Amino acid sequence: MAIVLVLVSPAMSGPGPKAVVMLSGGLDSATVAAIAKAEGFEVHALSFDYGQRHKSELEAAAKVAKLLGIEQHRTVRVDLAAIGGSALTSTGLAVPKATGAAGSSDIPITYVPARNTIFLSIALGMAEVVGAFDLFFGANAIDYSGYPDCRPEYVEAFERLANLATREAVEGRGRFRIQAPLMHLEKSEIILRGIELGVDYSITQSCYDPVNERACGLCDACVLRRRGFDAAGVADPTLYVE
Repeated sequence: MAIVLVLVSPAMSGPGPKAVVMLSGGLDSATVAAIAKAEGFEVHALSFDYGQRHKSELEAAAKVAKLLGIEQHRTVRVDLAAIGGSALTSTGLAVPKATGAAGSSDIPITYVPARNTIFLSIALGMAEVVGAFDLFFGANAIDYSGYPDCRPEYVEAFERLANLATREAVEGRGRFRIQAPLMHLEKSEIILRGIELGVDYSITQSCYDPVNERACGLCDACVLRRRGFDAAGVADPTLYVE
């Protein structure tokens, strides 16, 4: 899952309003970063090194930032591997392959406990520092693996939290709004939107279990990615193991 967050500041003179984009390096996050740029935001990219086994996504995030001309790109270290509980952060748990879990009602073992809540909280703190009030979160509730922190209900709940827990909101300087532009788009629609905006998907990385810089082709993330390109009628530029 490609996870993405854009924090947008109020309108200002000079350059466009600032935006902090949570950039994982995956397909969805690259698309939302491109959307932010297209809408005139001065983008500041934010990535997380959280102990994920697919750490190569951080290299992809750097490539995406460079492609889109994002000059400010920082990576925050959060050791979620110390908590474990997910196949993405624990070497003792295998990443499911070709299980058909993608799109099912079961929450797979690739779910990382509280990941989006932790990431959004850090991004919210950053929003207060830079003076941003709109948070664009790249969650998707259609072509996804069933993670509970990618649902519209979750986004709405975090928005309420943001306006209860921050000095900027409590002191009346503004209200935080969480917007999820990809929430109700199929993967094929996301891909077509990104291509329209000039995203080079060959430099993005979605695979949960890459091998020698190639995608495994069988994990949920790879299955969803392949289906998306097929449905969009676009050649998949991903290098797969097989």
